[in-house]
Amino acid sequence: MDRRSLLTNGAAAAFGALALTAVTSGNAEAAAADWYGGRGLHPDPASTPVPNPPFPHGLNRAERHELETLDTLDFDVFTNQKWNRLKESHAQNIRVHWPDGHYTDGIDKHIEDLKGLFAWAPDTRIHSHYLRLATDELSAVAGVMQGTFTRPMPDGNGGFIQPTGKKYSINMATIGIWNKRGTMDEEFLFWDNKTFFGQIGLG
Repeated sequence: MDRRSLLTNGAAAAFGALALTAVTSGNAEAAAADWYGGRGLHPDPASTPVPNPPFPHGLNRAERHELETLDTLDFDVFTNQKWNRLKESHAQNIRVHWPDGHYTDGIDKHIEDLKGLFAWAPDTRIHSHYLRLATDELSAVAGVMQGTFTRPMPDGNGGFIQPTGKKYSINMATIGIWNKRGTMDEEFLFWDNKTFFGQIGLG
């Protein structure tokens, strides 16, 4: 299976392919036991907190590094805006695909875009990765991003949208393609923009 081709041509399909690979590799049964703990299916994690599960069984060193790095990226580096540490997870020339379909190239542009999220919601944070998968050079986590629209939001035309004071809590997913140096060459970000903007009063 050409995983890079799958991601490049359809990242949503690749997320399912990644899960299927875990099943065929024999790791999924133990991983599912970890994630669900025998308690049945998840509620909506964005509205009902779900504990972060243990890492799946059977990971090799590189796969565990990928998932540990994604945890650090979201829980510490992103949440606390430690932009000088983004190079621990992102290659200098990383390509980042955003939920609206556009992509950017380079770590500096990605840092600029991430800072933009905090400009209008300074309490933006990710503390949850309720699903974790890794196989070879691919990893995927699903989590919850939260924040509050408390500062003016640039509208892209030189003006600002005034804050509504509304909170948001949305499900998100990150799929990464990793290189031999242990950083991502390509990152795919997913969340529902309609839900996102609706929650902050712009939908």
